[in-house]
Amino acid sequence: MFDRTVVITVLMLAASNVFMTIAWYAHLKNLLSKAWWIAALISWGIALFEYLLQVPANRIGYTVLSLPQLKILQEVITLSVFIPFCMLYMNQPLKLDFLWAGLCLVGAVYFIFRA
Repeated sequence: MFDRTVVITVLMLAASNVFMTIAWYAHLKNLLSKAWWIAALISWGIALFEYLLQVPANRIGYTVLSLPQLKILQEVITLSVFIPFCMLYMNQPLKLDFLWAGLCLVGAVYFIFRA
């Protein structure tokens, strides 16, 4: 049903997005009282793990997906990781706008993956 290469790509991109989201936003909760450069150094350290997954994921995915397909896939995964992070970790309320953003991405997926 699903191409093994696409499944591996999606899983690796999802894992890289977890690291990316933590690197980009967790310091707003945990390090707000620290100097910005401390938060930046810690974020860079976390982002290294993102790149260790994201770069090979894109190289693997590019063997069966086009560059625009990889990008839209990445955006869908980013939103899929960010919304739970936003709600569960950062204690932000669930908003109807998340649904509308998701529906826009469904449209983007349709147009970029249609034959």
